Amino acid sequence: MGCSTTSEGWSMEGLCACVKVSSHGWLWQPLEGKGDGQTWELGGFEILEKKKKGSPGTRYTCTSLNDSCQTFLIYRTNQDFTTISDVSYLFGFSPDVLLTLNNVTSSSQILEIGREVIVPIQCSCLGESFQANISYHSPTNTKFDDVACGVFEGLVKSITLLEENISKKTNISDVNYDIKAGTELLMPLKCACPGKVFDVGLKYLITYPFISGDDTGKVSEKFNISIEDIWGANHLSFNPTVFSNTTILVPLRGEPSINFSIHDSDSPTPGFLPTQMIEKSSKNLKLKKLYISVSAVGFFLFAATLVACGLYIRAIRKFKAEKNRSSIHKSSVTSGSTPRNSPPTTTRSSTNSCLSPDLLAVIKYSLGEYNIDELKRATDNFSEGTKISDNVYKGCVDNAEVLIKKIRFEDTKQVIDVHSRINHVNIVNLRGVCYGEDDISGSYLVFEYSSNGTLRDCLSNSLASLSWHKRTQIAFDIARGLHYLHFCTIPPYTHMNINSKNIFLTPNWRAKLAVFGAKAVIGTTNKIGSIGSLGGWIAPEHLVHGLVSEKVDIFAFGVVLVELISGKEDVDGNFLRYSITFLRGEANEGGCFEQLKFFIDPCLREDYPLAEALCLVVLAKACIEDDPLHRPSMDDIIKVLARMV
Repeated sequence: MGCSTTSEGWSMEGLCACVKVSSHGWLWQPLEGKGDGQTWELGGFEILEKKKKGSPGTRYTCTSLNDSCQTFLIYRTNQDFTTISDVSYLFGFSPDVLLTLNNVTSSSQILEIGREVIVPIQCSCLGESFQANISYHSPTNTKFDDVACGVFEGLVKSITLLEENISKKTNISDVNYDIKAGTELLMPLKCACPGKVFDVGLKYLITYPFISGDDTGKVSEKFNISIEDIWGANHLSFNPTVFSNTTILVPLRGEPSINFSIHDSDSPTPGFLPTQMIEKSSKNLKLKKLYISVSAVGFFLFAATLVACGLYIRAIRKFKAEKNRSSIHKSSVTSGSTPRNSPPTTTRSSTNSCLSPDLLAVIKYSLGEYNIDELKRATDNFSEGTKISDNVYKGCVDNAEVLIKKIRFEDTKQVIDVHSRINHVNIVNLRGVCYGEDDISGSYLVFEYSSNGTLRDCLSNSLASLSWHKRTQIAFDIARGLHYLHFCTIPPYTHMNINSKNIFLTPNWRAKLAVFGAKAVIGTTNKIGSIGSLGGWIAPEHLVHGLVSEKVDIFAFGVVLVELISGKEDVDGNFLRYSITFLRGEANEGGCFEQLKFFIDPCLREDYPLAEALCLVVLAKACIEDDPLHRPSMDDIIKVLARMV
C-alpha cells in the first residue's frame, strides 16, 4: 500500500506521526486489529483508509461482527434537557432506569446545568465500527451540525450522522437548515466494547464527551480510577492534550458511578447572557463630555504637528534631491554608490539610465561601488572555474568571498528596489552593484557568499553528508525566508525561482535564499520566468497560463523538499515524476515504510526519525499538488517544520 492522503486537510500530533484528519475531527483510532491489507499501524493507533465506509476519525473500530456489549455514555444536562425525564425521553429509556443509576429521587427534579448523567446503551459492531443506534425526531427545522454538536453534545460526529441519514437530507427554502421538522433520524452514537487488547478484568468502556475545562486527571478523579488507565485505554501519551468536542473512553472494572464532589467542568456556553439596566448618573455624563472634549483638542494638536513635520521633511527632501540630481548629472551613474577604498576605473555618462536620481539618492549610502576590472580579477575574467551556475560566479574582493550575478542592465533597478525593501537573516544580502562597460554588456550585482556553497553542491557531495537535523533546519530556514517575502514585505513578493542551486549554506549550516529577482504583481504575466532564472521545476499554472502567486513558490519549495529527502537532483524530470507517483501512493511494490526507506537519501544510513520522515514526505506531496488551491500556505508549512527543529 502506498502512503496515500485525502484532500480534506492534514495535521500532525507532536513528532510521533503525521497523518490526515478530516475537517470534523482527529483521525486517531484505538488499535484493535491489523494486517488485513486495508489498515496500517503508526504510533499505536489504527488509521482507516479513505476507501473504507464511513469517515475516519468519527467512530471506534471493531474487528468482529459478533462484538456486542452493554455499556454506558455520559450526557450533560442543558437548557433543553434539565431533568431525568427529559434525558430518558431523548435516549428512549424509562426514567426509573436513570433514577437508579444516577441517585436521583424524582424524574422531574431540575438538575444543575452541566450535571453529568449516566445513560445505559447497547453497543454493537456494525460493519467496521462500534455504534449504539437510537431514534431522534427533530422538533423543528434544523441542521445536522446542530443535532450532533448541540443536542447530542459530540456523542456523534455530524459527518457520521449525515452518512447514516443521507436520504433524510432535504433542501429547505431557508438555506440555514437541511432537516425538516418531524424528520426521524438514526443516531449512531459513539461507543466501544472491551477487546483482547485491554485488561482481562475490564468490564465497561464508557463514552465520555470532553468540553472546555476538562482534562484526563479530572475524569480519573470523577470515576475513581487511575489516570494511567485512561491513557492506556485511549492510547494517549503522557499528559496529553485532548480537545473539546471529542470523546474519550473511560475503562471501568465495576458498575459506573460519578464522584460529584469533584469540581464540575465549565458548563456549556449559553445562547445569551442576561443584561441589567444601569442608570447613568449626571456626574458620569459630565465626565464623559469632558473626556470627549479633551480628546478632540488633543487629536487636533497631534494632527497639526504631523502636518507641520510632513511639510518640513518634504522641504528637506526636495532640497537634497536637487543637490543630488545636479551631482549625478556631473558624474557617472555609479557615483550613487558608497565609495570604497579602490576608486572606480570605469564611468558611465549615459543620462538615459533606467535608475532614476531619486532611487540613486536612496541607495547612495547603502550599496558598495564596484568596477568591472576588480570583478574580472576576482573571477579570473569570469572563467568557468569560478562559475556556480548560469551567470553566477564566485570571487574574492577585499579578502572577502562574494557572489557575483550578471543581469540585464534594464533589470538592475527592479532587483535593487526589491533588496531595498527586505532585510532577513535567511535571505542573501546585496552588498553592491557594478555597471558594465556599456548598456549591452549588462550589470553585475555583488552578494555575500556563504562558505558552504549551494544546497545542491552539499547534497551531491557524499563526503559532506547532511544529517537529518541539518536538513530539517534548512527546510525551516527556506520556509522562513519565503514567509518573509510573502507576508512581511510591502508590497508582498513572490520569489519565482526557488531551487537548490540558489540556496546557500552558512558555516553553521543555516540556509540563505538568494533573491536575484522577484515578482511584486499577483496575477497573470505574459513573460514566463523571472529575472536571472537558474532553472528548476515550474508550477503547472505558471507554465501554462503564466499565473504568478505565492503558490508557485510553494510548488518549487516542494521540489526542494523532495531533493532534501532523497538527495537526488531532477535533471530530466523522470525523478520528479517518480516522486509524485510515490507520494500519491500509486507505487505498487513494497509497503509504505519500505518504499519510504528506499526513497530517502541512502547517505543518511537510516539515521533519522521515521515519523518525521513521513511528515516531511506528506508535506512535500501537499506542496506539489497540481491544483494550487490544494497546496498549503507558507504559514501552514512553518507550523509543521517548527515542530521538527
